[in-house]
Amino acid sequence: MYSYIAYNLCIHSEFPLPELIPAEDVPDVVVRRGNLDSVEQKLIAAQGDRVFGRLPGIAAFLIENGRQITVEPLAEDESMLSPSILGAAMSVILRQRGMLVLHASSVAINGRVIAFMGGSGWGKSTLANAFHAKGYPVLTDDVLAIDMQSTSPVVIPAFPQFKLCHDAAVALGHDTDTLKPLFPSALKLSYKLTQGFQQTPLPIHGIYVLDKGDRHQITRLKPQDAFAELIRHTRSPNLLSPSAFAAPHLRQCAELIQRVVFSRFTRQPSLVDLPVLVKLVEEDLSGSFESNQRGTVTPAATANLCQ
Repeated sequence: MYSYIAYNLCIHSEFPLPELIPAEDVPDVVVRRGNLDSVEQKLIAAQGDRVFGRLPGIAAFLIENGRQITVEPLAEDESMLSPSILGAAMSVILRQRGMLVLHASSVAINGRVIAFMGGSGWGKSTLANAFHAKGYPVLTDDVLAIDMQSTSPVVIPAFPQFKLCHDAAVALGHDTDTLKPLFPSALKLSYKLTQGFQQTPLPIHGIYVLDKGDRHQITRLKPQDAFAELIRHTRSPNLLSPSAFAAPHLRQCAELIQRVVFSRFTRQPSLVDLPVLVKLVEEDLSGSFESNQRGTVTPAATANLCQ
């Protein structure tokens, strides 16, 4: 049994999870190998505390009570199991544990978390890596877990790895010959951080919703638009159907909107402009940090930098 830490949880696993930091402690989550042929899928589909899922050609998963993941591999090559366990399955575990789980990457700036939220391929990891290259610590890549039960919403650190496409890795100055793919047939490369990983939770200050356009521009989102984006970019949306999970999730989204600055970050696609994008966010944050320190809500504002 392997033992790791991620999301402030000790994870004991019968499968190797090389992305994670080794750690010995009493397990919070156990990942086991098992046969799931007899699982009552229809019954479990109506229960948020027991979730059955299948990734075709990879594995079937039974995720229970925020504490156990049973995995039945569906292919001889098990190299794809680790990304699937740490992505889809852990998203469900975190949701079952009461976290608000979003599709976002995040970095720490001045002791507070800034997240970049968007779908797959929208540049979340690339943008967060650009901030990391400038010396900002990283908390998450792709799966953002927010603890809403604290005095203020805090982000729980994930594990020190980025998933990058080849062109982005080159633009960020990485030696792609030294980076391995996530698994043998994967299009994305794995970049493991040797430093600059934030291992303790931090309060979240702002969320940038990524978008594409003909200019680089940051605009504040209205509450109703921020709410729609949170629903759109929620991880493990299959857990929203049981009533026991739907109502708390909606309350968490509404509360987060009251506590966090939401902005739409429109970018003209260009890897060359990554330093420009980092600077634009830094300038935008300088104003919102000042407003937050004065105890006021950041007003609607627009910052843009045309090509």
